[in-house]
Amino acid sequence: MNSHCLYCDDRIRGEWSWTKLISGSREQMLCGSCCGKLEKITGSVCIVCSRSLPLLDTKYIHGTICHDCVRWEQDPEWRGLLANNVSIYQYNDFFKELLARFKYRGDYALAKAFGASVRKFLSKKTFDLLIPIPLSPDRLLERGFNQSKALAEEAGFQVNEVLERVHGEKQSKKSRNERIHLQQVFTVPERADVSGKEILLIDDIYTTGSTIRHAALVLKKAGAKNVSAFTLARG
Repeated sequence: MNSHCLYCDDRIRGEWSWTKLISGSREQMLCGSCCGKLEKITGSVCIVCSRSLPLLDTKYIHGTICHDCVRWEQDPEWRGLLANNVSIYQYNDFFKELLARFKYRGDYALAKAFGASVRKFLSKKTFDLLIPIPLSPDRLLERGFNQSKALAEEAGFQVNEVLERVHGEKQSKKSRNERIHLQQVFTVPERADVSGKEILLIDDIYTTGSTIRHAALVLKKAGAKNVSAFTLARG
């Protein structure tokens, strides 16, 4: 059976078998060349944020935790809010371009390319609520879809949209210090019930960890028992 790569549009030649048909295996979405440019995170990683430790200078590694996470945990306001984040891919040049096309240029179909990878991870997790990081109404109108929600739904999971963004400043252009000291960007509406719940946040990329922790902060204040995160890539 022939199909075309969702990224480069080259033809994918796949062999189908009764095993694939019976198991419900989905059609390959990226060609071999594009798949080869995706860099999976392997080896030792920070147990809090999934940063690849071999890529760091040893002075930025504290046992099994990276220096950034040590700084987060030393701050009384943020200590213990996030159980951990797990990411699948390194944020390399190819992933940066792929994500830009998916996220900023509205190519929703690319969410399908990661469906199997996201599904494999989420199927192993135990959680009460799967919560996508929300966009502001203006940003949602601009993009046409929430990329975090799209990743979950294309993997076959239902999300719980109990977080709301209170303003839409772009954090990608801010420094780590500016992100940490931003006013709270999320809120949990009174109608939402997160009390005693195990929460798994889902987002496209983890960079400084500010977005995830701001979300974790309001969820814990609203009564959530535990907050962890899954992000497609680690920047």
